[in-house]
Amino acid sequence: MTGQSSTAGSAPAGESIVDWYAAAARDLPWRTEGIDPWAVLVSEVMLQQTPVARVEPVWRSWMQRWPTPADLAATPPAEVIRAWGKLGYPRRALRLREAAIAVAERHDGVVPADVAALEALPGVGTYTARAVACFGYGRRQPVVDTNVRRVVARLVHGRAEAGNARAADLADIAALAPEDDARAVRFSVAVMELGALVCVAGTPRCGACPVRDRCAWRLAGSPAHDGPPRRVQKFAGTDRQVRGRLLDVLRAAEEPVDPAALEPAWDDAAQRSRCLDSLLADGLVEQTPDGSFTLPT
Repeated sequence: MTGQSSTAGSAPAGESIVDWYAAAARDLPWRTEGIDPWAVLVSEVMLQQTPVARVEPVWRSWMQRWPTPADLAATPPAEVIRAWGKLGYPRRALRLREAAIAVAERHDGVVPADVAALEALPGVGTYTARAVACFGYGRRQPVVDTNVRRVVARLVHGRAEAGNARAADLADIAALAPEDDARAVRFSVAVMELGALVCVAGTPRCGACPVRDRCAWRLAGSPAHDGPPRRVQKFAGTDRQVRGRLLDVLRAAEEPVDPAALEPAWDDAAQRSRCLDSLLADGLVEQTPDGSFTLPT
């Protein structure tokens, strides 16, 4: 199936998805026309494994405070971690600061448009690089995240779930994109939105799908997923929760914190110690000569 495939009298699938997006798109600030590539990069890093509703207020305050890579590059790590708040996976905050430093030093403060140059930035992988090139610079690029892979698995391959990432994912989505470059760019965000709002995991809203008449999975009778069950990530009681509790104490402190002040954050001393060690190893926490703990300076 390609971007030109269609049923009799209907538009190609990619074109239909773009047309659907015109009316269905959420009003998200990082999708504003003419958005700065730096703003796109910040949004893409924040959105990794984090819901839009949690990201939007932090993104807005972040962009007000650090509207350019140079602004963030000049900020101490402790302030960056504090500003990250409860978005989770706080190493992303430090990697974003490292990327900002690289942009300031290597690219005269301007986020590069070239995918290879973007991938060379700290913490920027294939998905994020292509997203910035596409959404920030209007470059025709196949952009594949979990939502997109699920749409392709159902629409093209007739599978309920995408399974593990495949080398062919980029080619699959590129084949669906409209021929016109501007609409291809629009398609990249439209198919992502389709996966987030309609072609969702579990129980998709097929009645609202603009390409339901061409969906291989639906036409096959919506067969159940025949692979291993999707793992549901738990949070309560995990090291992630403990690390977050410890960081909460340090974010709120104006001075280094004595080890005893961290004890109320988590009752299990062994787990608390393990998580503190991991925060030190990740560069999210520093230990002072007197044995106290603080955010990195």
